[in-house]
Amino acid sequence: MLNEFKTFIMRGNIIDLAVGVIIGTAFSKIVDSIVEHLIMPIIGIVTGGIDFSKEAIKVGDASLGWGAVFQSLLQFMLIGLVLYLILKAYNTAAKNAQANLVPEP
Repeated sequence: MLNEFKTFIMRGNIIDLAVGVIIGTAFSKIVDSIVEHLIMPIIGIVTGGIDFSKEAIKVGDASLGWGAVFQSLLQFMLIGLVLYLILKAYNTAAKNAQANLVPEP
């Protein structure tokens, strides 16, 4: 059983998956930082410094934190936009690099 597990772990697909997860986690931190430290402060300036995460509606003893949900949705949309722009730039650069490698007839 140990040998089977070793064979399973050493297969290329598992190693590729592990590397992809690690790179994806690191890339996620970069994108989160761009949104949190660059884009959200600009949105704060445009909206007059409103921090939506503290907005809530009191209903009796309960507090409905709609601002935190709105802030999370906004950050999700911004992260998606940043990823889109980064991948679009990457694909354009990759296409240009590939075009430069192909010899002209």
